Amino acid sequence: MAGPADSPMEALANVAVLDLAREDLRAVNQRLQAAEAGAGPFRVLHPRGAHALACGLTASIDVEIKGHTGYYCAGMNTAARVVVNGNAGVGVAENMMSGEVWVNGDASQSAGATAHGGLLVVEGNTAARCGISLKGADIVVKGNVGHMSMFLAQAGNLVVLGDAGDSLGDSIYEARIYVRGKVASLGADCIEKDMREEHRVALRALLDRAGCGDLDVGEFRRYGSARELYHFKSENLDSY
Repeated sequence: MAGPADSPMEALANVAVLDLAREDLRAVNQRLQAAEAGAGPFRVLHPRGAHALACGLTASIDVEIKGHTGYYCAGMNTAARVVVNGNAGVGVAENMMSGEVWVNGDASQSAGATAHGGLLVVEGNTAARCGISLKGADIVVKGNVGHMSMFLAQAGNLVVLGDAGDSLGDSIYEARIYVRGKVASLGADCIEKDMREEHRVALRALLDRAGCGDLDVGEFRRYGSARELYHFKSENLDSY
């Protein structure tokens, strides 16, 4: 289950090094945001927990961050491939539109929040509310996810190779959740669903993209909306 960090940029020519020990965050972000498709690849050194690093990228470029990042790393990403060789703070890949974001460590709360497209892979664990209000992206977490993950998720997929915390999928709409391990509890209107062939095919493709081609899709269970809270019903008042 190897991630992109197993093919380091040291083997590539013309790597553009951006050092946050020597340049300020605004300058580094401006250079990444101004890069045209195919430029780089870029390596960011000494991030030291910087917030909003590599956010707002709009071109197909490769960015490797060597260390831990703070809030909203790679937020609003479009087309870029961002690899964090460390842990990520709150909201990594928040509102991502396309591209890929890989975290070769753990991620804090709200990983992939509101993301519309693209792929987020977390090699470790995520904290609470992973995939909150997800709108179409794919998230693969190779460890565990915290409580309230996929709260209000509308579209897209969350794949969890480990366990899920309490209230998984609370108030979920048409997003899909696949869990290999245990689920502490399901949230309002979230139920376990059958794994049909179409779901096995989709899950197989996601696992392959995330470098998990050795896993058996038969080990996963699927969860989604019971569709009981789509319209207001007085008998469901306590669930809203």
